[in-house]
Amino acid sequence: MDSLFIDSLLKDLKNPDETVREEATMKLWRIWYQQKGIYGLEMIERSQKLMDLGEITEAEAVLTEVISNLPDFSEAWNRRAYLYYTTSEYQKSLADCQMVIHLNPVHFGALHGLGLCYAAMGNYVEAILAFRRALEIQPYSQLNQKLILECTLKL
Repeated sequence: MDSLFIDSLLKDLKNPDETVREEATMKLWRIWYQQKGIYGLEMIERSQKLMDLGEITEAEAVLTEVISNLPDFSEAWNRRAYLYYTTSEYQKSLADCQMVIHLNPVHFGALHGLGLCYAAMGNYVEAILAFRRALEIQPYSQLNQKLILECTLKL
């Protein structure tokens, strides 16, 4: 990945112009999804189709296979974290989110997911910290701002 281009997109996430921020967000997601070429992208798309069909076990198997073959593919870890979150397997989701952040420290989606897991488990202090870290990258994220308020109210 071109780090100068990534840095430019990360800077654009802080731009007051919503259109600039949305374009940067879309480009970052595209880069993350395409990080491992056609194979990685096709496997993520396959897992999403399986999830959409309710075939969660099969989707998990696809993502686990991708992770096994490409352990540094952060988006595969992120997609599996999402799968675990949707099935209320919060500890597994947390572990995968943490791996995404280890591989890609600016992955605002994984930071958001980390916060969601902590909140779902009632650990509101950790949730707030995760949402704040996501806000450092995407300061205009109204969703993360709202979630911080909700978690603060639950303390």
